[in-house]
Amino acid sequence: MKNHNPITVGKYLISPLTKGVDGGWIACSVSIRSGSGSATTDRVVRLTRLFRDHLAAGQYALSEGLRWIGEPHQAVSHA
Repeated sequence: MKNHNPITVGKYLISPLTKGVDGGWIACSVSIRSGSGSATTDRVVRLTRLFRDHLAAGQYALSEGLRWIGEPHQAVSHA
């Protein structure tokens, strides 16, 4: 599993994740975290699209995380 740079958008921390799978393909998922302490919520969304490189997979996961929180065009800051 390869972690990419997480970003913070409002109250959310979005972390793209990629992993090599059979045949040289790259699978991706995205962690969407909010809250703090015992009120922390972390959803991990596994995405079905496969890629040939980690960078493209990570960018796709990030864009899907942004779409999931309803901010597809939000300016982002790196955490």
